[in-house]
Amino acid sequence: MFRLDRTITVHIAQPWLKRRGLPILMYHSISEMAESKRHPYYELRTPVKNFEQQMSWLARNGYRSLCMSDIAPEMLCGSAAKHVVITFDDGFRDFYTSAFPVLRQYGLTATVFLPTAYIGTQRMQFLGMDCMIWREVEELDKAGIEFGSHSVSHPQLYKLPQSSLEDEIAGSKQHIEEHLQKPVQSFAHPYAFPADSTYSERLRILLVKHGYTSGVCTTLGLANASSDRFFLRRIPVNGFDDLALLQAKLEGAYDWLGTVQSMKKSIVRMVKHG
Repeated sequence: MFRLDRTITVHIAQPWLKRRGLPILMYHSISEMAESKRHPYYELRTPVKNFEQQMSWLARNGYRSLCMSDIAPEMLCGSAAKHVVITFDDGFRDFYTSAFPVLRQYGLTATVFLPTAYIGTQRMQFLGMDCMIWREVEELDKAGIEFGSHSVSHPQLYKLPQSSLEDEIAGSKQHIEEHLQKPVQSFAHPYAFPADSTYSERLRILLVKHGYTSGVCTTLGLANASSDRFFLRRIPVNGFDDLALLQAKLEGAYDWLGTVQSMKKSIVRMVKHG
């Protein structure tokens, strides 16, 4: 499938665009991709064969994986060391069955963000896919995987009244801490992050109030020294990403698309509000 974003990234941006910062990869499900008419950018699945190739490439090329709690300010400036943060949203069971064995094989780690309404003692589903149960989460925690909050019910947070927003922020953290008996420090914003400074400030105040120290969102690009530590940018990865595109993304050559997306959001907001 022809991808304009890949062509621009690999053949135009990569030779010229080298940005300093920390790549935070965003995965969802490690499973086979279904037939879809959606653009590959929006694919949430990565087949385990592709994921193994991607993790093997990271290991061969000297990347050291970090958890969210390992991020130090100097890493956001683009140090000489090759650091990468590997994150997974939604708490799907295939992280336990498919992703973790590959990570362990290559000496890599990850941070997994849980929507706690779908994590129970009995198996539940989100988006038609099985989620982990608490026994599996606890086993992974003991093996060195870090867990963060992805809200309670995975709603569009910016549409919620203040009390409901706080319940989503505080409740998910409390549930994970009760099961793992350790502090939860990071938060992943569900769905697209709106270009709304008023909402961002509301959310930041609640994250600080409830003891979070970092967070990520779906805004595209490398995290860098100018990033808000509660809304660090990430790089989406899925089964359509070949190794050339993965390398270009890690080196900042995909950030041009994040700039385009941000401009589009700002224009839409300006038109909407006059």
